[in-house]
Amino acid sequence: MGDERKLLSGRVAMITGASSGIGAAAARLFADEGAAVVLMARRKERLTDLVEAIRRAGGRAAAVAGDVTVASDVGRAVATAVDTFGKLDAAFNNAGHATAGVPLHEMDAEAYERTMDVNVRGVWNCLYHQIPAMLDSGRGAVVNTSSVAGLKATGASAAYVAAKHAVIGLTRAAALDYGRRGIRVNALVVGATRTEMMDEVIAARPELEEVFLADSVQRRMSRPDEVAQAAAWLCSDRSSFVTGAAMAVDGGSTAV
Repeated sequence: MGDERKLLSGRVAMITGASSGIGAAAARLFADEGAAVVLMARRKERLTDLVEAIRRAGGRAAAVAGDVTVASDVGRAVATAVDTFGKLDAAFNNAGHATAGVPLHEMDAEAYERTMDVNVRGVWNCLYHQIPAMLDSGRGAVVNTSSVAGLKATGASAAYVAAKHAVIGLTRAAALDYGRRGIRVNALVVGATRTEMMDEVIAARPELEEVFLADSVQRRMSRPDEVAQAAAWLCSDRSSFVTGAAMAVDGGSTAV
């Protein structure tokens, strides 16, 4: 297949939370589908290894070590996309933070603040810096990672449920603000996915694994690459009339 027929041919995409899990799967997939990718996460060594692997496979990639809660770090990643590849016209804002669910009154302030900072302020910072670059490009497609916890209480912490609801709100507001200026903004409503973060949650509370499996009508967790496929489609022209959507990639958990 020629590069011109690939899903993301000609795109320059920024992916956050790219050092593991869904973000790392998206980095590989977006590059395979023709995009130049700028990868952002806190773990520099992992990012470097991933960029090298993408380049060895013939892809184009750059890494920016940083924290999405720090606006200047996000700004550096956007600037890297423009300086290295000439533009930014796609983004997968996937960085997230979760802890095992505890009753609201038992959650300490530090855990609440970290959950809100990464999941909400992180998406805000990304949109704040990505949108101007996309306006300069004349088009753009943004995908923000939410969760089934963005639509309903799931047993996750109240802070996580609130944060993922907020991601959908930010997504819809941005879709309205920029829909007539060539920029589409969507969210993924992600179900339980077998990632390192999920493994940490289950290690803390092993009984949750059966809960997560039972929540899916397919009786399994998703693979990171299955979520990445949905993000790639939403960043492509094949979803050109989709904006402001909260698209479920959850094995049917929000269908029942």
